[in-house]
Amino acid sequence: MHHQWLLLAACFWVIFMFMVASKFITLTFKDPDGYSAKQEFVSLTTMPEAGKLRGEKHLPEDTKPTGKMLSDSHPDQPPVYLQRLELIRNACQEEALRNLSHTEVSKFVLDRIFVCDKHKILFCQTPKVGNTQWKKVLIVLNGAFSSIEEIPENVVHDHEKNGLPRLSSFSKTGIQKRLKTYFKFFIVRDPFERLISAFKDKFVHNPRFEPWYRHEIAPGIIRKYRKNRTETRGIQFEDFVRYLGDPNRRWLDLQFGDHIIHWVTYVELCAPCEIRYSVIGHHETLEEDAPYILKEAGIDHLVSYPTIPPGITLYNRTKVEHYFLGISKRDIRRLYARFEGDFKLFGYQKPEFLLN
Repeated sequence: MHHQWLLLAACFWVIFMFMVASKFITLTFKDPDGYSAKQEFVSLTTMPEAGKLRGEKHLPEDTKPTGKMLSDSHPDQPPVYLQRLELIRNACQEEALRNLSHTEVSKFVLDRIFVCDKHKILFCQTPKVGNTQWKKVLIVLNGAFSSIEEIPENVVHDHEKNGLPRLSSFSKTGIQKRLKTYFKFFIVRDPFERLISAFKDKFVHNPRFEPWYRHEIAPGIIRKYRKNRTETRGIQFEDFVRYLGDPNRRWLDLQFGDHIIHWVTYVELCAPCEIRYSVIGHHETLEEDAPYILKEAGIDHLVSYPTIPPGITLYNRTKVEHYFLGISKRDIRRLYARFEGDFKLFGYQKPEFLLN
């Protein structure tokens, strides 16, 4: 009888230990996809180490992008586009540039990214770099118009009529899915030349008749940054440069609202160190870059980039020198200090001819 009780107790002990072990295994391996999903989204908002992009996972058919997701996965990609992405990855890891290259993927950034769900494309808007034409391409792809020529100019920038949803309009899950699986791109140009273009477009010519730039923003800049208080002319480029280079301009930016998108940095607009873009196009080589982007996105058989007038995208050093003529070296250096991240991330040469 005593031996029977010992045997029974031993059996219960074995069963108890088996239950504990099973519970431990369940806790350890339960729901692996939940953790992986979180990790994969983090990889979208932080740049991988140079040359160490993780391999693609197989996606369900309904989430596969039309184009190519990660350039490093395609050895046939022309070297110049790989070099641009590699340059960004390396610059993003430079500690000295951290404050100029990193930004939060905030609503401000998500508002800049336009979505084409039909062809799984995300386009980050960088004003004064030919964005109107890329918007027209996406409008056609989204089906609002059948051709670029049919799109009225006043519709392109009217976001209630152009059929271009912003990434910020989706749920958090929807945002994560699109950032992970869609083809993503944006276009850059020489940072100082872009500022000249923004100044001319908004404060000099103002072709779309946006009176708030001249009547609200310009007076605010003049009041704070004009040296000669007796000067009665409208805003000058020198005033604009002094405003942009001021480290304490933030309170004024808040007053100006989203109008500042025309002159804030590419980093602030598109978060290139946080979002892993597929292709970065350059305005200076747009004749080659535009067809390449359409091909990589898998839409070159559906739409063409509008005709580019000869010479319009070339860097114009003479124009840059003309606009900066008479502006103090101190103000130019402060301006460069703010836009240094854009120069280094995208491979633009430091404008020594203006700084020294």
